Amino acid sequence: MKPSRRLMAGLHKQGYVESEKGYGGGWTLACDLHVVTLLGIYEAVGSPSLLAIGHRTEAPGCLVEQSVNAVLGETFDEAEQLLLQRLGEVTLASLSADCHERLQARGISLKAKRNSHGV
Repeated sequence: MKPSRRLMAGLHKQGYVESEKGYGGGWTLACDLHVVTLLGIYEAVGSPSLLAIGHRTEAPGCLVEQSVNAVLGETFDEAEQLLLQRLGEVTLASLSADCHERLQARGISLKAKRNSHGV
């Protein structure tokens, strides 16, 4: 799947990736994997909605639905804050290490091309 220009533009603007033109070109990481978190990535791509669950009616006439919506709204807000906090704790380096461990456990050797940044 080819990433969208808008998505990559946000990552490029933050200095997380850079593009290489020509044969074999494309996008490469251009950041310190120990510093960049999933929260930074999330923000760089425009902070899209995290939870796809919402109210059926924004201003329902039913008092029961109003009560349920109020509790669900608070719960979704709390869940979103917890998720954002967790995203801020996960670095690209920790994801890379986990991926390498999983590959090694399957007996797969990763012979990646290193770019000029050592990534």
